[in-house]
Amino acid sequence: MKAAAATLMLGGALLLAGCGNSPLLPDKSVQLATNASVKLSTLINVAAAAAAIYYVYDPLAPNWEIEEQPLNDNTYRLSLKMKRFHTGGAGESLQVLKRRAGVLQETKGYQSYQIVEYSEGIDSQTLGARRVAEGVVRLVKQEAADSFLQN
Repeated sequence: MKAAAATLMLGGALLLAGCGNSPLLPDKSVQLATNASVKLSTLINVAAAAAAIYYVYDPLAPNWEIEEQPLNDNTYRLSLKMKRFHTGGAGESLQVLKRRAGVLQETKGYQSYQIVEYSEGIDSQTLGARRVAEGVVRLVKQEAADSFLQN
């Protein structure tokens, strides 16, 4: 969806800049300094390309998308997907899962949580692979006596 919108934006900018004999915008120059100028069509193309890259990459979006599914009153399945284009954060899926489990623990009024299952891998798709992770978290009212189950 984002890629289609970025393509439309870039195509619209190319139309406005004029890819033919009769451009919609006049091909004037923008004076940057006394001896430096840039054509308006070039400026629009660069701005459109930058906007499209920013829209697809979205540097302010979180690296991981979390889907939460309650299995019963105190057990949740957390499915994580990493965004396609990123600049790091590939090894932080367990941290993200623990952070979300901690938030669930606090908001639901439990004393702790246990990670019952955890797996991570790569989901190959047409437009590129994505890191994925999945875990089952059980919220606990009292501390479990078995230290092996502690996080």
